[in-house]
Amino acid sequence: MCDVKKYENIYNEIRNLQPEDTLQLVLEAETEEQRDFYEMIGNFLLQQRQRQVIERNLF
Repeated sequence: MCDVKKYENIYNEIRNLQPEDTLQLVLEAETEEQRDFYEMIGNFLLQQRQRQVIERNLF
C-alpha cells in the first residue's frame, strides 16, 4: 500500500510551481521521459489557471 500522505504532499508542492519553475525542470531534465513528464505537469497547471480565468470571466 502506498503512503497517501506522501503523495498528497508531492501533489501540493507541484500545484505551487510557477511557469518558470516548470520551464527550468524541462530544460534541466536528464532524460526525454523526465522532460515529457515535466511538460505534462506544466500543461496541467496552465490548464488549471486557464480554467480559473474563464470561470471568473477575466479573459
